[in-house]
Amino acid sequence: MKNARVGCFLLAMGIMLFATGCKNGTANKDAGNANPIFNSDPRLKNITDRIISSPKDAGLYYDRGTMLRKLGQDTLALRDYKMASSLDTNNAGYYSTIGDLLFESKDITGSLVWIQKAINKDPEDPKAHLKIAKVLLYTHEYQKAISEANIVLRKDVHNPEAYFLKGMVFKYMKDTAKALSTFMTARDQNPDYRDATLQIGLLYSDKRDPLALKFFDDAFRMDSTDVFPIFAKGVYYQRDSDFVKAKEEYRECIMRNHHYVNAYFNMGYLLMQEDSVEKSYHQFDLVVKNDPMNPTGYFNRGLCSEMLDSVKKAIADYKTAIVIDSAYKSPREALKRLKVKY
Repeated sequence: MKNARVGCFLLAMGIMLFATGCKNGTANKDAGNANPIFNSDPRLKNITDRIISSPKDAGLYYDRGTMLRKLGQDTLALRDYKMASSLDTNNAGYYSTIGDLLFESKDITGSLVWIQKAINKDPEDPKAHLKIAKVLLYTHEYQKAISEANIVLRKDVHNPEAYFLKGMVFKYMKDTAKALSTFMTARDQNPDYRDATLQIGLLYSDKRDPLALKFFDDAFRMDSTDVFPIFAKGVYYQRDSDFVKAKEEYRECIMRNHHYVNAYFNMGYLLMQEDSVEKSYHQFDLVVKNDPMNPTGYFNRGLCSEMLDSVKKAIADYKTAIVIDSAYKSPREALKRLKVKY
């Protein structure tokens, strides 16, 4: 986060303009409010104008931070959330939101600091306890995570997120029956809880149960901008050795999102199994074009090149895969097989 200063400049019209331009203080002209990103969206511009008019309104900073977060501008969002928390030091929700954003950024230590601040302000804040449960899940402290979720459920037995987090704990503990039951409970509390719906589908898919398809369809209906449920259906059919239907789902996935690398990858794998090596090469070529730092994509494209007798191209891809991931064994073994030193 850069602390910027904005000065008021004397213009030819004299000191009068200087006084007018600075009458609301430097807070109104905070460099952050002049960031070009705020003119890129009418909603952001509107709320920024309101912030300039009311620079001590914590809620405005929080709302703008939420907009920025949705746009993937996490650094700017974090700054706004911190500004909100400094203007309203009694709002536990601001602290827990900062903790959540830091957790998503993999700053676990920083996340815990802010979540603990939220609990200090409001010991029964459900959001803070659930965020701690999420952190504990990440650090594999499963029993502690369950305890945090139970604190929330003792206050609100209908809280779907608490059941969801307990379900995730059971899933990581390999207790599939409890996980499935708890995810179902989360969905009972909120039938539109998409994350729980997806987890139910994934657990049924792992069991090779066709009920998985229903839950994937439900999840996709809840948010058709995310093609993961379509991809998951493809994986289900692929596991069931129904390659025709699997490829149909992967094509549907790609049609809706041309940058969905996993669909290209799985399509390439299936085509390779069917000896359609040229078509497989094309799929892995799309993988590396959409994700240039994907070592597995380069290795598999190299493998296709080798099968097509384009050994020089294969060697180049194997070497690129190693540059990206020096611990990746498969391309090293391929180069050894081709008697190429690296």
